[in-house]
Amino acid sequence: MVNSRTEFEKWLSPIGTRIHVIGNSASGKSTLARRLALTLNANFVELDALNWLPNWVGLNETDPDELLRRFKNATQGDKFVVAGSYTRFAKQSFWPRLDTVIWLDLPVRVLIWRVIRRSWHRWRSKELLWGTNVERFWPHLALWRGEDSLIYWILSAQRGKRISMLEAMADPRWAGIRFIRLTSAREIERFTASIEAMRKN
Repeated sequence: MVNSRTEFEKWLSPIGTRIHVIGNSASGKSTLARRLALTLNANFVELDALNWLPNWVGLNETDPDELLRRFKNATQGDKFVVAGSYTRFAKQSFWPRLDTVIWLDLPVRVLIWRVIRRSWHRWRSKELLWGTNVERFWPHLALWRGEDSLIYWILSAQRGKRISMLEAMADPRWAGIRFIRLTSAREIERFTASIEAMRKN
């Protein structure tokens, strides 16, 4: 969270080359991670692509050991930018080697609007996600379907994600990781532009 010029200037210190972009659904994790990977000439790793099998079968539920293996293999090098949460698996696989965690902590109202707009466009265009699945729009509006609805997921997960991240920031195990918390689209853009500008100079 940026409250002063001093805090803004902290962005300009090195963020390293092993980065995890984390946040709730529709917070812009993949968009930011792709831009940073391009700027840093690093590998872009999308955790959803590693987790989801055809017919929306998730390895996080069906084969956790395989998901851990995939995460470890995808982050073996010294230059990577990871997009996605999966915090429990991330901490076991690549967090011990991280330089920076970028936490996108946007307001719930922004996330809900984004997920509705994004899901509508994906559903209408029949966009293929991670090479295996097609977006379903109407179930996301059905809050009574629990975690089948991304809107339900956003609402139910927000508080827990914040608690989890604040605990991680205070945990001595991760004292070597730099945590950057961004709380609005404007902050995200300013941060990304500052990194891009720094790399050009």
